[in-house]
Amino acid sequence: MIVVQRRNKIKEMLLKERSVKVTDLVKEFNVSEETIRRDLNQLEKEGIVKKNYGGAILTEELQQVIATIPPVQQRKFQFFEEKDAIGRQAASLVQENQIIVLDSGSTTWCVSRYLKQTPGLMVVTNGINVAEEFSQHEDASIFLLGGKLVKKSMSVVGPQAVDELHKYSANYAFIGTSGITISKGFTSSDLFEAEVKRAMIQAGKQIVMLADHSKFERQALVSFADFQDVDVLVTSDLADMEILEEIEKTGVQVIVCPVKQTLREGL
Repeated sequence: MIVVQRRNKIKEMLLKERSVKVTDLVKEFNVSEETIRRDLNQLEKEGIVKKNYGGAILTEELQQVIATIPPVQQRKFQFFEEKDAIGRQAASLVQENQIIVLDSGSTTWCVSRYLKQTPGLMVVTNGINVAEEFSQHEDASIFLLGGKLVKKSMSVVGPQAVDELHKYSANYAFIGTSGITISKGFTSSDLFEAEVKRAMIQAGKQIVMLADHSKFERQALVSFADFQDVDVLVTSDLADMEILEEIEKTGVQVIVCPVKQTLREGL
């Protein structure tokens, strides 16, 4: 594991637990105490932690800010460089004046960041964060699906959202996933969000799945798509290449974004 990846993992642990211990991190990452202390020193310089005896805690300022941020917004900061690269690559598939469906989530939000200058788009989404991002795009027509709001993910789900999706025929559907396994395909951690994802697949002519490296060999609650339902998978070179080769054998086009070198250069 490269330095940036390890420090991102430590940040995730801090977001969840609010504090970390050096001894626990040494065991978790199988590195020396000196290495972990260097990591914590760097995170302290970034204003993320305040070191204490035996470890570090999330700064009080960040704790107060995070308490007011929905979980979907917090996820923007997890593997951000990787998700940003995936979003940029996925956005490059879209041409002006097309109709696109965008799932809710942090990676699809990254896609929306790179489509704000594409002329004449019609955007259909169940993601509050995605709709908000596109609201800055004066030329885009934005259709936010109706239904029940899931506050944790800031997504809209339910029969109304599914029924509305049946009315659309989009050039692309960009969909996130909680997990990918060879045996179960693409899975979601929420039953109702899975139903919306299935409807999005029916609405799109080209189905583009988005996944950072942490989603592979991970199975969530319910399957919403098999590999034959998907045209393109956009991920990064942090993913296991052997698994990506197996997925390509199913007929899915796999697009791999180079991020390893970028992360190393950022050290």
